[in-house]
This record gives sequence, structure tokens and C-alpha cells, in this order.
Amino acid sequence: MSPTPWSPRSWRDRPLTQSPTWPDLAHLERVEAELAAKPPLVFAGEARRLASQLGAAAEGRAFLLQAGDCAESFHEGSADFIRDKLKVILQMAVALTYASGVPTVKVGRIAGQFAKPRSTPTEERDGVTLDAFRGHIVNSEEFTPEARRPDPDRLLAAYHQSVATLNLLRAFTTGGFAALSRVHAWNQQFVAQSPEGKRYEVLADDIDRALNFMRACGVDLDDDHSLSSVDFYTSHEALILPYEQALTRQDSLTGDWYDCSAHMLWIGDRTRDLDGAHVEFARGIKNPLGLKVGPSTTPDQLARLIETLNPQNVPGRLTLISRMGRDRVLDHLPSLIERVSQEGASVVWACDPMHGNTFKAVGGQKTRSFDDVLTEVAQFFSVHQSLGTWPGGLHVELTGDNVTECLGGGDQLNESDLELNYTSICDPRLNGSQSLDMAFHVSELLQSAVGTRTRSL
Repeated sequence: MSPTPWSPRSWRDRPLTQSPTWPDLAHLERVEAELAAKPPLVFAGEARRLASQLGAAAEGRAFLLQAGDCAESFHEGSADFIRDKLKVILQMAVALTYASGVPTVKVGRIAGQFAKPRSTPTEERDGVTLDAFRGHIVNSEEFTPEARRPDPDRLLAAYHQSVATLNLLRAFTTGGFAALSRVHAWNQQFVAQSPEGKRYEVLADDIDRALNFMRACGVDLDDDHSLSSVDFYTSHEALILPYEQALTRQDSLTGDWYDCSAHMLWIGDRTRDLDGAHVEFARGIKNPLGLKVGPSTTPDQLARLIETLNPQNVPGRLTLISRMGRDRVLDHLPSLIERVSQEGASVVWACDPMHGNTFKAVGGQKTRSFDDVLTEVAQFFSVHQSLGTWPGGLHVELTGDNVTECLGGGDQLNESDLELNYTSICDPRLNGSQSLDMAFHVSELLQSAVGTRTRSL
């Protein structure tokens, strides 16, 4: 059967979940029109370049690192916040690439990750019921009627903060800050004193020696784009569809439609209804797509979603982001991978070890155990190794700040430490030291996966 016609607004005829109830639709329409008249945040050619690099990950020739905030805050848009987050991601990418010998595709949960799905549409405290906090693109976290009222003007604020963030990211990644010769400069002071930071310094010394050898051989390192700058892409969950539609543009070169709010968009585990609005919107844009795959996903459902979102089976078009929880990986993931392989579908398999491992500490804060997170990653790699498939990526929530939101890791944070520097407005994030610790663990798993793949070729 031929698919139904698609347009940037065809999602409006489908069931819409995880959407706020906007109190003034006329106000929302005015904001949508204003956004539609603004310049794109990213460009179609950049999205195509990312798709090509993800195609290499789908074929086992690259690895995806997708990392950043659980939900960006309007209060954390300074240059320091952005720089420190980028430092951590660059450090992780270097560790992964150095160990595995395959390129790391760097995608940030940044410059647009302002919305979060909610398990319930409202929140109750002391007998008072208000709208749930849905991220700064919709409302604010303070528990007052005014703060929790969905405000369309926040879509404009999200756009402008994304513009500023992207300007800084482009300056950092192309202006010398991300040059491999500055590999030591990415190690933040609070990380540098940790065991992970010291291990990173050893790696950085090895890279320095290699670069000095290349200079001695007459190689002009400043003239090599791959050494003097990095490709860095943005992504977020395509949750607030009026915002996404308003920033969707038709490419003048190809005639295809691209959502120019980010290079890559993903569909969440709560919005992956095959007949729903979010899948309908995503199927028509040509950006690389992510699809969160949770333990309730069946092989048949996944096969139908893949056919809908990537009917031409283009490598790099679709990334399946497994988010099972450490106790569910072995029961659910193998059958999904086997079905995808049977269908002959070209996908990137990535692991999100964060969302399935969240729990509340005694004090009521949401947290995650570093050991649980690492266990899920290890199981993800083990399942792929047993099935002869490529574990193509890692998807984590982190910050460059020295937060105390997740337990364990090199700092051995415990529940009494959570209150020391818990700043997340939504879910708990790895700090810089824990993120680097994760990267070194994953680099060892990836090195083993590369060796297995090489022997099988």
C-alpha cells in the first residue's frame, strides 16, 4: 500500500500525545508564524553530512556518541556552561577513538533539548494540582499556577537560546578550541585531579607524542581539518511539534523537507505510536532520526516503525536507541536485534543506559547508579557480540559541571552527597569525572567489539 501524502502539517490529523494544553491557541499561532519566518538553526547539507557519518556507524565503521543535558535550562546558556559540556564530549570522543581506531561521530543533546515527556499531565502537592513541568520551552519548574501555565513565547526563547548556543559551538569546534593539539586543555580542573582525569592525561601525552612525530615528518597539522577542528552536530527529542513544524524548511537543492531546528531528531519511547502525530511528522523529514526502543517494544512493532521511518533502507537514516534498564536488556534486546537483522534493515544500534535506571533516593531526589548504567552498557555490547552485530553508539545524559546527581563512579558519590550540587531541572546527569570514567569503560568494550568484527571479516 502506498503511504499517505505527507506535509509538514499532516501530523495535525493524527493523535497527539505528550503535548501541553495551550491556554491561548491564537497566541500559539502567532508564535508559530513568527518562528516560520526566522532563519533556520541548521542547514540541510549539514544534516546530510551527519547522515553519511551515521551510515558508517550502521556499517560498523564508526561509533556514535550522543551526549548532553537531560533538559536544557534557560538559566544555563552561558559560554562557560556550553564550553565545559563540549570539553567533556570531546574528551569522551578522544578516549573512544583512541582505543577503538574507528571515528567517533559527535552529536550533542544541545541547542534544542528543552522539552521533556511526562508520565502524568499534572502534578499534585499538598492538595494543589497544577500542570506538570514539561521543560523550559513550555513552562517553568516553580510550583505556581503562573509558572506552570504553558506559554507560547517560550518557543521563541528556546529558538533564540539555540541560536546563541549554536554560534558558540561553531566557534569552539572550528576556531581552534577543538584542535587535537589542545587535547590537554579539555581536562577541567575538578576532573584532572580524579583517577579518570589522570588516565586521560596519559592518553593526551600519547597523542602529543604522535602529533610531534607527524610534525617532525613534515605534516602541516594546522592545514588538516580533521586535526584542527571537529564535526559536531545537535539533536533533541522532537516533542513539541508546533515548534518543529515552524522550523521545517524545503531544501532548495533537493526539494526535500528538513527540520532545521537540529541536525538529528529523535522520537521518544512514549511517542512512538505508529499512527501517532510524532511518527507522522518524523517520517517526512529527511534528517537523521533516532527512535527510543524500550522494553515494551515488540519485534513486530519495531519492524513496522522501521519500514515507516526508513522505507528506502538508507544507511544512517535511522538510529535505534535501546533504553531497557539493566534488568531487562537480556530479556528484550536480543529478539529485537534478531528481527531487525532478519528484515535486512540498515540501522545504527545505540545504547541509552540512563533512562531505564532511574530511581528515587531516600531524600526523594531522582538519581541513577553509575554501576547500573555501566552494567546496561556492558550487556548491550555483550548481546551484540553474541549475535554478530555492531554496537554502534552510546547515548548519555551529562553535564560539564561538577554536579552530584548520579551515585558512584570514580568519586564514589553516595546518597548523602546528592544535595551538595544537584542542579538538574529534570533527570540526573553524569558529571565530568563520571562521564570520562564511562568513556574509558566503553572504550574497552568497543576495542573488543572492533577486534571481534575484524576477525569475522
